[in-house]
Amino acid sequence: MRVVVPYDGSEQARKALDHAVERYGDGEIVLLYVQDFVAAGYEASPGAALPGYWKEWYEDAQAEAEQLFEEAQARVDIDLETESAVGRPERAIVEYVEDNAVDAVVIGSHGRSGVSRILLGSVAETVVRRSPVPVTVVR
Repeated sequence: MRVVVPYDGSEQARKALDHAVERYGDGEIVLLYVQDFVAAGYEASPGAALPGYWKEWYEDAQAEAEQLFEEAQARVDIDLETESAVGRPERAIVEYVEDNAVDAVVIGSHGRSGVSRILLGSVAETVVRRSPVPVTVVR
């Protein structure tokens, strides 16, 4: 069994990882970190026009992903696979599932809070609707 856990370091993502390890720990668990350039544009709209902004943003996002992967690996007693993607989280997660041999997704109920959650909608809800494999939403 190969299970994808979208992982952004939030409390809900940590709970999803814990659930995946408990339920599917004898299989393969893949942490998927999605670098959301749309959210980055909302957060830094004036700076986004500066030369080099997106390259720096990408490098910072990659470093953040590596740090989150290390923290997640330290939480569990099994080896985790890790993957990164760039794009809208809901699309990137479903595309990863479609393009790879994945049997299930375990996702936190939400990772964002406040205005960005309202603007960007519910990632978990979209993944549930569009995923070709079963999705477990962990609260």
